[in-house]
Formats: sequence, structure tokens, C-alpha cells
Amino acid sequence: MSDRQGKTPQALHWSPEAFREHGRAVVDRVARYMEEVASLPVLSRAAPGALRAQLPAHPPRTGEPFGDILADVDRLILPGLTHWQSPGFFAYFPANASPPAILGELLSAGLGVQGMLWATSPACTELETHVLDWLVEMLALPDRFLSSGAGGGVIQDTASSSALCALVAARERATGGDANRTGTRAPLTAYTSRDAHSSIEKAVRIAGVGADNQRLVDTGPDHAMDADRLAAAMAADRAAGHLPFFVCATLGTTSSTAFDPLPAIAAACREHGAWLHADAAYAGSAAVCPEMRWMNAGLEHADSYCFNPHKWLLTNFDCDCFWVADRAALVGALSVLPEYLRNAATESGAVIDYRDWQVPLGRRFRALKLWFVIRSYGVEGLRSYIREHLRLGALLRGWVEADPRFELAAPAPLALVCFRHLAGDDFNRRLMDVLNAGGEIYLTHTKLDGRFVLRMAIGGTWTAETHVAHAWQLIGDAASALEAA
Repeated sequence: MSDRQGKTPQALHWSPEAFREHGRAVVDRVARYMEEVASLPVLSRAAPGALRAQLPAHPPRTGEPFGDILADVDRLILPGLTHWQSPGFFAYFPANASPPAILGELLSAGLGVQGMLWATSPACTELETHVLDWLVEMLALPDRFLSSGAGGGVIQDTASSSALCALVAARERATGGDANRTGTRAPLTAYTSRDAHSSIEKAVRIAGVGADNQRLVDTGPDHAMDADRLAAAMAADRAAGHLPFFVCATLGTTSSTAFDPLPAIAAACREHGAWLHADAAYAGSAAVCPEMRWMNAGLEHADSYCFNPHKWLLTNFDCDCFWVADRAALVGALSVLPEYLRNAATESGAVIDYRDWQVPLGRRFRALKLWFVIRSYGVEGLRSYIREHLRLGALLRGWVEADPRFELAAPAPLALVCFRHLAGDDFNRRLMDVLNAGGEIYLTHTKLDGRFVLRMAIGGTWTAETHVAHAWQLIGDAASALEAA
């Protein structure tokens, strides 16, 4: 059947031969990017509006040669990128992209699967369930998160989505399902530490709980949640007629990788019947190493848990792994079943439909890239990767402690090192700006105990000791120049 211009649909598309030719060119460009990214300025120097000023005001009326499109990636796109894959990127927690993950993403796009139901692609669902069970073993997570029991795992886009899903499930459990029917009317209260991720506040807003009903619990000297203050806040809210229903414990905070005391937090949650969600977005990958599994203490009491392989386990964005101890609570909170989605497999109760484990209906085949990574590197390869970054973090920590001009601003149990020059906030702010303007490295900052602190997060796919040593040399030289100014 032809369109109105008399062209068959096939004539509008590339032939398989053309796709192979262009595909090889794209893979070659990605490989070349891996080779050259270390030489590019890490932080984009583009001014606001610079890209749009170079783009045509109107879309092309007819198709353009793919060679021209790919050439414009170099001419237009690369100058406007901050290079997260640069070995000099130490700013935010890493966004790993490895060759197996990239090819897994490519294959997922090529297969074009929409895995909302088991029936819409059984392999998409079953591979995801199986890989999430593999990760329970790899990270030594509690057995209650295995799909063979009442729990199970699912891949979300980010830890923010996991937090929202956990909070909605907690809301429904606390209200007996009433909130989904009548809206949030009960005076529910949710709790996090002051250093928890902002996604918790966003989830509280979206779920209709209200930001005024989120309690930010003070932290101790180690920047972790004070469990005694949490217990006191929950008791005070209950006495005032509120219902404490949700607590998020952070295992490795964004500002300083502080670990909230999960066992003590779990005790407070049990007393009040609150849902305990543990967010290990960055740090969770380290538990692939047996010696790092101290961070799992108390996790057997959590109702849900998440971590991001796209941060530190060589799987490109987006890929967040989210587990629940009771999948019925999650599915009950999120399931809506219109007639057009009914099918024999779903009604049999013998399959998982991941549409009921997330906010959107549709979902990509993310498990494929995670499967590629685990099989390509193996558990031992992933352990070696994490251990090297842990070693580099300890190395940097030692250099900071040995330099009398600097001090550590927080404990550094993993590969994020928070430090500051003793000259004060303004000096540290100028030091960061000078370093980032130089183009060779990129750092960010936070505030700890009210003071401006530099963050250096080690964890890039291609980051090696030479890059960390060079970064520290640049930091020292820039500090010397500012001191002499």
C-alpha cells in the first residue's frame, strides 16, 4: 500500500544496507569519542542560546543526508556538551557508560520492545526479573527482595522514580487504599534527613502528602540522620494526631556519602508502622565487593531499596534497580487495569506485569544493557572496577590530609572526597571556579556545617590514578596561585 505521493513505506526508510553503513559510522564515532574525550574541556564553555542560534529556524522540508547530520554532531553538539565520560569529570556522582552497555542500549532500541506487560514481550519481563534476582545475590541483599518470595525487583529510570513509587505504596498501605479512592485526607507525615536527596520532597508533593508534612531530621557530626531525633519527631507527630507513614534512609548521601543508621531507623519505623525506604543510589554498587557489605546492615528491615547501576556499575543512564519486600503493596497502589490491557497471562496470575510497578504505562527494555554488562565483566570484573576507585578515593584522602593548607570536610568511606582550603569560603569558591574554567577537570561544591566545601567524586569509566594525581596537582597549583595573588 502506498502513501498519497505514490511511495511505498519501504521507500521512505533506509535500506538494511544503508543502515549498516550509517550504523558503522555511528559506532566508529562513539569509539573515536572514547579516544578523544580526555582531551576535550570537561565543562562546556557554551554560552546560553549558543546552539539554538546556529540551528535553522524551521525543520527541513525534505530529508537530509545522514553524513551531514553526523557531521553536525561534531560541529554543533559536541561544543555544547559537558563531558560526563571524561576521566577528568569529578563533579557529580558518575554516569558510567561502558562499551557493553552502549551496545545493549543500541540493541534495545533496535528491537523496539515496549515491555509494559509480560504478554507484550515475555523475554523483556523475565530477563528483568532474573537480572534483578542476580543482583540480590551479587550485592548480598536480603532474600525478601527475591522474586521467588513475596518481593521482587524492577528497573526504574532513576532513584527519584523509585522514591515516588515507594512513597505511594506507603501511602496506600497506611490508608488502607483510601488515598487512591478519595485523595490524601489523613494527616500523613514523611521523614528524611536534612541531607537526603531533593527527590523525596518532590515525591511528597506529587503524592499529595504536601511538603509541610515532610519532616527534615537533623544530622549528627557525621552528617547522618540522628535516629533519636527521628524517633522523637515521629512520637510527637503521632501525639498531635498525625500518622507517621514513610521514612527514607539514605545510604551514601549526595553531599558527603553519609550513611544513615539503618538499624536504629528501622526500630523507629517498626514502632509506628512506617514504610522504610533505603536509598543507596550511588553507594549501592560498592556492595558488589564483600568487604563493603557493612553498608547493608539493617536492610533486612527495609520495605524497599534502590541503587543506580547507571552511577557506578558501568551501565549507562538510565537504569535504577528498585526492590520491594512485598510486591502486593506496590502493585495494589499503582495498578489500573482497563479492558484493552486484559489478557490471559495477566489474568492467570502467573506472570509479572511491570506496568504495575511504576508510574508510566510504557517501559523500555533496560534489562538488556544490564545483562550485557554483568555477563561481559562478570562479578569479579565489577569488583575490580569498584575496588580501584575505592583505592583512588583513599589515595586522594591521604593527599588532602598530608597538605597543611587543606582539611577533610567529612569522612570519605567510598570514592567521594569532600575537602576545603583553610582560607575560607570565598577562597574555596574562587578555587573551584578557577579549576573548572581551566577545562581539565570539573568539580562541584556543597555546604557542610554551613561551610563551602569542594566535592571530588571519583568513579568515571575511564578514570585512572594518573587522572586523580593530575587533578590534585592542578588543585595544589591553583591554590598556590590564589594564595600568592
